[in-house]
Amino acid sequence: MPLRSTGSGRVSGDPVHHPLFARCYARLSAAAETRAGMAGLRDRLLAGLSGRVIEIGAGNGLNFAHYPGAVSEVVAIEPERTLRRLAREAALRAEVPVDVVPGAAEALPVKSEAFDAAVFSLVLCSVRDVPRALAEVRRVLRPGGQVRFLEHGRGGGAAMRFTQRALDRTVWPHLSGGCHLSRDPVGALRDAGFTLGPYRSLVLPEKGPRLPVSYCVLGMAWQPADEGD
Repeated sequence: MPLRSTGSGRVSGDPVHHPLFARCYARLSAAAETRAGMAGLRDRLLAGLSGRVIEIGAGNGLNFAHYPGAVSEVVAIEPERTLRRLAREAALRAEVPVDVVPGAAEALPVKSEAFDAAVFSLVLCSVRDVPRALAEVRRVLRPGGQVRFLEHGRGGGAAMRFTQRALDRTVWPHLSGGCHLSRDPVGALRDAGFTLGPYRSLVLPEKGPRLPVSYCVLGMAWQPADEGD
């Protein structure tokens, strides 16, 4: 049964403030577009989308250049001020209309059932309350709406997963803007009531050493078409 949060717990101002991390992330993510093949993955993530789209945690707006022309509007939610400023600059260069607004994933400042699709791109790792954020996405998606996701999370063998958990319990979230390495984005979507579509696991970069942040998943899911689904 779709969750019907009213979204009344709206967050004003900047619910997230990581200026140092934001500047580092902006540099590293721009470099990864070519070095790690992220630009091609963004094309695959967004291919075939149409209508109104909400992007959760838009960061510095690197997805904006990859939205297809059939998208009529993107509402991009970004809680961090430095990244939001960069995203607004990227929105000016986009070929589809993009409105960048402040807000938290757990309390989206938009109306219910207003969007045809939602996009998560390397954001569920740092959301404070993943179940609540996914409940909000269910609230704002129309029945049958799509979710597209490109996320990193737990992966590798036993030693790597132990390392991911250890880092999550100690220094990693403090150094990386609240990021967690050992989350399971596919399981979280399933637990939230979305119908999973095709997805595939990736390791980034494809060549080179495997790092705790290397294990990713790219795929799609759907909002059930009605309450009986």
